[in-house]
Amino acid sequence: MTGLERKRRPTTPGVFLKEDYLRPRKIKIGALAEAVGMSQKHLSQVINGHQRVTPTMAMRLSKVLNTSPQLWLNMQAAVDGYDAEQAAKEWQPKTVFETA
Repeated sequence: MTGLERKRRPTTPGVFLKEDYLRPRKIKIGALAEAVGMSQKHLSQVINGHQRVTPTMAMRLSKVLNTSPQLWLNMQAAVDGYDAEQAAKEWQPKTVFETA
């Protein structure tokens, strides 16, 4: 990154979902899972950061929670980007072209 390095990992869509939607509205994971058409186990994995939010899931969440799919996709992209940046710190590219 160019001067704007993040100090911490962005909030995952799952944490946001739990803290901003499930807890305040007292929605059970099973009820939301049923509403969006996925298993409770899979939604729990998303909430706990073990699964990513897919475009299909983002569309379903947006319809059930009256948000935009981009909200969920942008949050997932921010987490994915951060994770890639962290992984790239350990990676060293190989030379493809000879320099003169």
